[in-house]
Amino acid sequence: MKLQVSNTNAPAWRDITVKSELPSKLKPLEELAKNLWWVWNSEAKALFRDLNPELWRSTGENPVMVLQQLSSERLDEVIADKDMMGRLKHVYGMFKDYMAKPMRSDIPSVSYFSMEYGLCNALKIYSGGLGVLAGDYIKEASDSCVPMTAVGFLYRYGYFTQTLSVDGQQIANYEAQNFNQLPIEQVMDANGHPMIVEVPYPGRTIYSHVWRVNVGRMKLYLMDTDFEMNSELDRPITHQLYGGDWENRIKQEYLLGIGGVIMLKKLGVNSELYHCNEGHAALLNLQRLVDFVQEKHLDFQVALELVRASSLYTVHTPVPAGHDYFDEGLFGKYMGEYPAKLGISWNDLMNMGRENPNTNERFSMSVFALNTCQEANGVSWLHGEVSKKMFAGIWKGYNWRESHVGYVTNGVHMPTWAASEWKEFYAEKLGEQVFDHQEDPEAWKGILKCTDQEIWNMRMTMKNKFINFVKRDFKAKWLANQGDPTQVMHVVDKINPNALIIGFARRFATYKRAHLLFTDLDRLAKIVNNEQFPVQFVFSGKAHPADGAGQGLIKRIMEISRMPQFLGKIIFLEDYNMIVAKRLVTGVDIWLNTPTRPLEASGTSGEKAEMNGVLNFSVLDGW
Repeated sequence: MKLQVSNTNAPAWRDITVKSELPSKLKPLEELAKNLWWVWNSEAKALFRDLNPELWRSTGENPVMVLQQLSSERLDEVIADKDMMGRLKHVYGMFKDYMAKPMRSDIPSVSYFSMEYGLCNALKIYSGGLGVLAGDYIKEASDSCVPMTAVGFLYRYGYFTQTLSVDGQQIANYEAQNFNQLPIEQVMDANGHPMIVEVPYPGRTIYSHVWRVNVGRMKLYLMDTDFEMNSELDRPITHQLYGGDWENRIKQEYLLGIGGVIMLKKLGVNSELYHCNEGHAALLNLQRLVDFVQEKHLDFQVALELVRASSLYTVHTPVPAGHDYFDEGLFGKYMGEYPAKLGISWNDLMNMGRENPNTNERFSMSVFALNTCQEANGVSWLHGEVSKKMFAGIWKGYNWRESHVGYVTNGVHMPTWAASEWKEFYAEKLGEQVFDHQEDPEAWKGILKCTDQEIWNMRMTMKNKFINFVKRDFKAKWLANQGDPTQVMHVVDKINPNALIIGFARRFATYKRAHLLFTDLDRLAKIVNNEQFPVQFVFSGKAHPADGAGQGLIKRIMEISRMPQFLGKIIFLEDYNMIVAKRLVTGVDIWLNTPTRPLEASGTSGEKAEMNGVLNFSVLDGW
């Protein structure tokens, strides 16, 4: 072994970030890029796209990267273009008017905790429906002027991008996000240095940077442990969404709940209500209990009542296997100091997370959430009923029908998911009022005065836009991964705007039954090869890297799509993301959803399809 005895001539490495400076006349673009209001404002989105359409596509619709990569010649062209500068002035004026509207003061302020947020394709901090719902939720809070602050993680590797091998096997690629290229801002302290949140873990402190995502009027604060103040064991806490083993999972949930409350305190955010989106964030109530007992010197039972009275838990998962349970040994390794802080016994703390107290059951984050939140809800009427049965054992002596677990049907953020063409159509035919009164049937009555031909013309416009998207954006991916180029071109050429196009896209969990269509291949072949009434099916979606059965479904669909009778009739689009999702829900004729009842909690993708004039074909589980 060679010992280093001198640091002479040893390099001292530092990270240096070089940023290009926009001309002063284009500075508003920078402000617009750093607020996700552009995601749901069609004019703002079109403005960024028209700066450089090819760059807009290649960056995954990331305005920050577009501005960073625009040439000086192009910037000069934009400044000289009176039409573009007029559009910029108009969009920036709309943004300033939007931001000037004050937040409501007649309702309680809220802190919202979630492991994932699906806000836009450029910010990869989501995996599926739960995250997209959380993203839509805070966008709607912004539009409705609800005083809400959101808490989550900035994942270095986010969720994986998907490629398919020649034989149809899913390949998960984890690509590091460059935080300087994202529509986010790092939170600084009073001295202009990056803010550091110190989170006490057993035997050590874990440090977190804080990043802010401006979501219209809303602030989403994201924690990040991937920097040199943390050990090599702790830096990966915020590397991957739902990544690693159970120990990494408890480290993540500790940071989200306990660290999130500490972060809000450091930011000076004092909310009246705390919303726990799934059990991942349940430990926020443990830290709140400690604050009441240690700082306010309250008795534990009094503190518990205060925490319960100001906490809400939303459950999304209708099967027990989807909830997190921690072995007592692992839970004790991280939470062993908390009973003393609360003035209770270790058994008391464990029992707060057990359906059957004083047993050897593992600690359930969902049970803890239910025991520390006064209100709990599923995400549709049926899911609320399923949740009552699933959690019935927590409240001994009560019939499950008497459970206080209720439901709030999931919605989607219409300005995000309605195509710009449809938004213009609604504004023209129904008036701008429809966007402020979406929940009022009266606001929609004008649609009955629209002619069938007007609706049909809109449908064909969106369908052709979808087909062009598939041909342009997916041809390259297919050519890269699917072998024979002639076969790829044959598939692309067979996409028929006159066919009935049926779309199926979502997470490939087995209960969603993507295989249901393929139980009778002879019958399916007759349907898709009917020359008089042509039908085509478009599939897309990812399976969790640990879900072998889900990956098997994707592989099977790929195998069937290559059979001669299904070539060009069954199409699978790689790397499902929010861009692909929007093209699908706006462009197909029928949105197909075939889950096992009652395992689909809500099924919000069908809502997105309906607001774009697409028929929804599904079970009656959710809305």
